[in-house]
Amino acid sequence: MSIMLLTPVTLMRRIASAGAGISRRATQHKARVGLCRCKRQQSSLHQQQPVRSPAVQSLFAGIKEGNRGSLSRGITLVESTRSDHREQARELVAACVREPQQKRAMRIGLTGTPGVGKSTFIEAFGMMLVGRGHRVSVMAVDPSSKRSGGSVLGDKTRMQRLSVADGAYVRPSPSRGTLGGVARNTLDSIILAEAGGYDVCLVETVGVGQSETMVSEMVDMFVLLMQPGSGDELQGVKRGIMELADLVVINKADGPLALPARQTRTDIMNALHLMVPRRSTWTPKAIRASATTGHNLDRIWDTVQRYFAMLDTTGQWDVLRTEQQQKWMWREVTSLLLGALERNPKTKEYSRTLEAEVSAGRLPPTAAAEQIVAAFLSSFELSSSIK
Repeated sequence: MSIMLLTPVTLMRRIASAGAGISRRATQHKARVGLCRCKRQQSSLHQQQPVRSPAVQSLFAGIKEGNRGSLSRGITLVESTRSDHREQARELVAACVREPQQKRAMRIGLTGTPGVGKSTFIEAFGMMLVGRGHRVSVMAVDPSSKRSGGSVLGDKTRMQRLSVADGAYVRPSPSRGTLGGVARNTLDSIILAEAGGYDVCLVETVGVGQSETMVSEMVDMFVLLMQPGSGDELQGVKRGIMELADLVVINKADGPLALPARQTRTDIMNALHLMVPRRSTWTPKAIRASATTGHNLDRIWDTVQRYFAMLDTTGQWDVLRTEQQQKWMWREVTSLLLGALERNPKTKEYSRTLEAEVSAGRLPPTAAAEQIVAAFLSSFELSSSIK
């Protein structure tokens, strides 16, 4: 099937026509099936469905019992791209979501520029929490090798004490180039860890970047780590990143850096005062700390507890979790659509032609993108009409 280049006006008409055709077919299908069946399907969504696959049932039982091996295999399953694994992963995650939790877990995201000591801080902070009876999971999202797709830094090897501590679980996952340093299935991994009884979930990201908004959209609290004497670094951190922070920790505030840490805290507080806080009921804090000596780690935990108490008493925690699920759902929709577009044979072949046109300077990238989307919609409309 040959596909002609479309003008913007024709493109919009084709998209509108495709959408209208799909809408008409959906309406006709609904009429044929009947409203009674639709109601039965809707009611079934709210019923707890048993886990069907014996393998998934075994994994689910192991996760509920707190078995770290089962949790690791479950996360490996949700990270897999195989179609059969994806189906099992959806079943496993759905079972974990339906499982009632005795206590809602705290989801805390941590980010910061390279060299600020994120892994060192997380290990010291996590060990302190484990010592106080908490169960801590760490989702350490590593930079990925563009050749193999594997993790580059290996955070588990940099958290040797925490990774083997009872009551702790450390899982490094390659970001695979995801913007914001968040693996696509990180939220699913968090859900599995929570089903395993971990009441504090820490998410370490690759570092400050243009899409760190993704981090804040999947956690309850966003923590930005900085280091003393970082006046130039403060200038380099985007305003948007500072506005997302519920807590700023000035790490390495010990020894000769203790005095510069005080000045850095003052600079950060001045910057925070000029920004509109994310929540009207919470003013972002800045705390000096040292992961090496343990200085102020208890104060940081007290601040975290006050923050979550505020979320709970104001009812914002429920709203926040609902928003997290909705936003992540649409991110998954975007990812699935992009994957379907890339796998479409006609679109894939057509894309190579357009890539050559763009490379030769005969076609603007934006126009080429519109043509690819139009070709994909046309192919989708054709296959839908055949069915």
